[in-house]
Amino acid sequence: MNTILTILLQEAQAGAGWSNIIFIVALVAIFYFFMIRPQTKRQKEIQKFRQGLKSGDKVITAGGIHGKIKNVKENTVVLEIADGLQITIEKSSIYATAPDASEQPQK
Repeated sequence: MNTILTILLQEAQAGAGWSNIIFIVALVAIFYFFMIRPQTKRQKEIQKFRQGLKSGDKVITAGGIHGKIKNVKENTVVLEIADGLQITIEKSSIYATAPDASEQPQK
């Protein structure tokens, strides 16, 4: 990837004309719309999800721990992982909601 950009920049610096400069600008725009923009959109969705957490939600942490939210604080969440067993974790470590057992297909 870096090799392609290096070659393109060398051609543009050698005075190959406006067409190469336009090509480089187009390449940067393509990278923005296909790589950078979707990533920032995904980050905003994750942030919105974490701000919407409430007591009673079933979630999965980054470490794969399944549990039910008991209390939501500013930066932390109290998660019940077994009857009477609660842990406090950072909100940033919660990645998904856990499906109910009734929603999982039976084999």
